[in-house]
Amino acid sequence: MLNLAFDTTAGSCSVILTQDGETIGKTIQKMDFGQAEALFPAIEKIMGENRISPAELDLITVCTGPGSFTGVRSSLAAARTLGLALPQTGLTGVSAFEAYMYDLAEEELAFYNAVIIETKREDFYFQCFDSQKNKMGEPEALEHDAIIDRLRHKKVTLIGDGVERFLSRPSGLSLHVIRMEDCLTIDALAACGNQKFRLKKLDYPKPLYLRAPDVCIKA
Repeated sequence: MLNLAFDTTAGSCSVILTQDGETIGKTIQKMDFGQAEALFPAIEKIMGENRISPAELDLITVCTGPGSFTGVRSSLAAARTLGLALPQTGLTGVSAFEAYMYDLAEEELAFYNAVIIETKREDFYFQCFDSQKNKMGEPEALEHDAIIDRLRHKKVTLIGDGVERFLSRPSGLSLHVIRMEDCLTIDALAACGNQKFRLKKLDYPKPLYLRAPDVCIKA
């Protein structure tokens, strides 16, 4: 089963091609801007190097956010365009929260598992999962103290690219495992997509926006 997965929601343009769960091609370009322009050339390069035509793909997996408004929009526009061009190919969205949780090994799981994603503002993107990796609530944008209130007096595992900044202030939490990530791994995104494909639970990609986009009007 061939799965093309990509993510432009955070500080990179990441593309991976897997076959039956094994990576056969991967590219990660760290960048704060320009992911939209870099995405299709990266896809074409990785497909060309492996001599895979788009029609051979069984699945396209895309990260639905949260992240920058432009990054989320770019990924989803690309995925939906490919989906229209390849109607026989499966298409699924995976949130960054789902992919981070998928990446936790069984021994890393606590009763509460919090995914904390960087917003580059005062707050964080946050969602909590139980020991079976089931959602315990909807994703939110919360400030440091509000997250502490949610997790106080609980055994907690933390994962995400916002964990390092979150723990730069005292938390007083009972921590089981701390996973400070630079960014979401594209491998986890692809694996989560593969799982949805196997379980026949594909989710048509819809943007996960937790706040309105930043805009300014020039005078």
